[in-house]
Amino acid sequence: MSNEKGNAMSDEKENPWGLKTDSNRTSNPGFNRETTATEVASTFSNVVRGKTVIVVGVSPKSLGESITLAFAANSPQLLVLASRTMSKIKAVATKVKEQYPNVQLQLVEVDLSSFASIREAATEINNLVDEIDILVNNAGVVVTDPRTTKDGLELQFGTNHIGIFLLTNLLMPKILEAAQKSQSKGSTRIINMTSAGHLISPIRFSDYNFKKRPEEIPEDERPMSRPGASFDPPPGKTYVPFVAYGQSKTGNILMALSISQKLASEGVRSIATHPGSIWTDMSRNLDEEHRNIIEKTGDFWKNQDQGGATTLVAALDPKLAEDKDIIYLADCQVAGCAPWASDPKAAARLWELSEEIVGQKFDLGQASNL
Repeated sequence: MSNEKGNAMSDEKENPWGLKTDSNRTSNPGFNRETTATEVASTFSNVVRGKTVIVVGVSPKSLGESITLAFAANSPQLLVLASRTMSKIKAVATKVKEQYPNVQLQLVEVDLSSFASIREAATEINNLVDEIDILVNNAGVVVTDPRTTKDGLELQFGTNHIGIFLLTNLLMPKILEAAQKSQSKGSTRIINMTSAGHLISPIRFSDYNFKKRPEEIPEDERPMSRPGASFDPPPGKTYVPFVAYGQSKTGNILMALSISQKLASEGVRSIATHPGSIWTDMSRNLDEEHRNIIEKTGDFWKNQDQGGATTLVAALDPKLAEDKDIIYLADCQVAGCAPWASDPKAAARLWELSEEIVGQKFDLGQASNL
């Protein structure tokens, strides 16, 4: 996917997606696109030790697997693995137990395209844990044809953003419990896996289900446009899969922004991460045409362990607790993102829309009432 350049920062380096990164704002300026999740977790092993960690989106040959193994190697108190298919969760759990037999695991099924499933899973998780130190929202889908969730939402927006939004907020009391007990303010983390694909589209507040043509929605809700690249649908159509995906990934960043703004004083930090160019099991729904498009977007393709590294930095680096304005990382460093993904007004608007869609208010300004 073609990407626009992100916001400017000091001492910048530009990564392959055109996003400016700033290595002055993390503990390890030497971490880069080749760094592995294993290396990051080992560097911050003292941060992992004794923590309760939830990884959402766990299956073989996925970033969830590499992230889980990196945490497991460093003695967490409990790892909760949540995903849509129990057989796939069990396959990863077996691999964890083979390598780290002393790690305590709990396995939970959750379908992020179903509000009922999310609520059931949240209840189960809340009954399993006393607190949640780190929540990694790694799960997501990418499709090439119009599909809807069980609740009638466009599938990618409904799963990748709304599903994550609902699950996270239902787990928030246990997250706040961890923050209150923590001796290191800002070490309680909520990490959302996003993508440089967010550069394709802002949130289509007037048409998040893709029922309208681009010319029928406000200018500031339309996908990016540049010479030689168009994200407009064919005549007579309204759905563009990569625009839908981009919208959902923008949602992941805006949600992180909202949480950090609302809960910084409570000691909770939320950061969105771009894993880089990597083939995982998530690409199983892509047809040949769209796979070919994606193949042309990266000049450095990561393996699974490298793909999980940035998320581990976001979850564990103590220095990131110091700056609540950090909302997005790429290649293991703080990075700029599209202006529509770093706009506090858009974040507040999306939070309200998300509450309306799930039919429940989450007033994080009154966190003790959650």
